[in-house]
Amino acid sequence: MNLALFDLDHTLLPLDSDHAWGEFVVTLGWADAATQRLANDAFYAAYQDGTLDIAEYVEFATRPWRERPGAEQAAAHARFMREIISPALRPEALALVKEHRARGDMLAIVTATNEFVTRPIAAAFEVETLIAVELERDAAGAVTGRIRGVPSFREGKTARVEQWLAQTGRRVQDFERVSFYSDSTNDLPLLELATHPVATNPSPALEAIARERGWPLLNLFP
Repeated sequence: MNLALFDLDHTLLPLDSDHAWGEFVVTLGWADAATQRLANDAFYAAYQDGTLDIAEYVEFATRPWRERPGAEQAAAHARFMREIISPALRPEALALVKEHRARGDMLAIVTATNEFVTRPIAAAFEVETLIAVELERDAAGAVTGRIRGVPSFREGKTARVEQWLAQTGRRVQDFERVSFYSDSTNDLPLLELATHPVATNPSPALEAIARERGWPLLNLFP
């Protein structure tokens, strides 16, 4: 069995689901437009240049919704899927995942976006294993705004993949081929761990590294 790992935002999706959700809460009327967008854009820029404080960002990203009733959260996310995510599901990305599934590969989506935003998206790709930023919950099950465990961000992606495999009695080294598709230099630790790193819709910085190292380039989206 081979292992196929996929980043999500700007890799399988032609957008950043975390940033898009941050915009969507404005549409819902859950946050002040000017304040929310200014902070949302600033955090996104920090992610792009590799300086994001993931704990600070998660506290901000969950603030507009974490105290709302569960049914209201679920309804909002269902609308987010209908209006934002479903139109962005491209046949090329769906086909890539389907191809690895048909080969019998072990699949996982590995993303720095939190589980609340991404679990329904992983389901849309029919990928059962989602490795995302896990949100801490209090005794009543409410999201606190803090991260539970190791965040799947930068080196944390590698750690979380290794934790997941250990739970199945496997190690990365047990696979003949480990593919990882990503667009971002934030994912270099996991790209370097993979036997088959694929720079997918890469940022200019990742494309330069991929060309230097002879990694395959894949552009799923025009």
